[in-house]
Amino acid sequence: MVNEEQRGQLEALVRSRTVAQQTALRCRIILEAAQGASNQRIAEVLRVNRHTVEGWRARFGRKGLAGLKDAPRPGRPPRLSPEKAQVVITQVVRPPNGRRRWSCRSMARHAGVSKSQVHRWWQANELKPHLCRTFKLSNDKHFEEKFWDVIGLYLDPPERALVLCCDEKSQCQALERTQPGLPLGVGHIATQTHDYYRHGTITLFAALNYLDGKLIGQTAPRHRHQEWLRFLKKVHAETPAELTLHLILDNYATHKHPKVRAWLKTRNRHHQRVYQANRVELHFIPTSSSWLNLVERFFADLTREVVREGSFGSVRELVDDIWKYLTDRNATPQRYIWKAKGEEILRKIQRAREAQEKAQQVHV
Repeated sequence: MVNEEQRGQLEALVRSRTVAQQTALRCRIILEAAQGASNQRIAEVLRVNRHTVEGWRARFGRKGLAGLKDAPRPGRPPRLSPEKAQVVITQVVRPPNGRRRWSCRSMARHAGVSKSQVHRWWQANELKPHLCRTFKLSNDKHFEEKFWDVIGLYLDPPERALVLCCDEKSQCQALERTQPGLPLGVGHIATQTHDYYRHGTITLFAALNYLDGKLIGQTAPRHRHQEWLRFLKKVHAETPAELTLHLILDNYATHKHPKVRAWLKTRNRHHQRVYQANRVELHFIPTSSSWLNLVERFFADLTREVVREGSFGSVRELVDDIWKYLTDRNATPQRYIWKAKGEEILRKIQRAREAQEKAQQVHV
């Protein structure tokens, strides 16, 4: 007998596009039988052998839906002992003396198996000793206070104000490759020589408008407080005078220089007299938390699309390409929108701290 729940499941399997045809055929056999059709009639309709119909009806009667699955087939017993698999999996975190990690070949020699088998075991257990990710947890005593201050600007920007993510990208190198590389083509990747001539460096100061994605930029040969103050004056001149500028910054000493603070104090005092609000508000991200400043996302795009892949015969060529890139971006601005929830980020950081403390205890 087929109850209503089983009938629904059988019909769903028949309609599914991802179920194997053999499984769907077995389901049709049971559904036809539930309608009262004989074994011979079912065999004729579905074009199978009558004994096939009898066999699947019998298995369904004994085991239900589970009986329609293929039974495990006997095969050659594994030649590799579980002890060897245990060695490959557990000792991957304990590299040999004088080395920082195992390779597939060195582990294969150590465990007495093939390198392919080592790779399969590692892959099945998501072990990747060849990869290493960089990280840095902030030790800022006021981390959460600064964190929520910045996150609040992203999630709820203040009215009559601009939120500008500011920073400098220093040491942009004008590297000239010693030979022309081959361009990207069908069947081969682009190439560039490993050696180069150094023609100097440049610093790019940038302010990313969080609301519309446009950028204010300025290049300079150095990144002292003088250049930073000159950039702030440019930002002041190129933004509406009546708006308050909320600048998101890192803790670089240049951003806190006494002359910079004196200029900001004077500018805010004048703005208070005219608009009853400060002209510039500074929001410093926690130390070792550059990921909070969205202008770093723009710097990553600039590095990948202009600086790293280019070949420049002079600093002037590099500057020209940077300005062309900035002009194109401002013509069709691209916003970086903060979507991550603050609570989830803090929980993730807390888990990282706990894992770090646990690892330190193990090493001790």
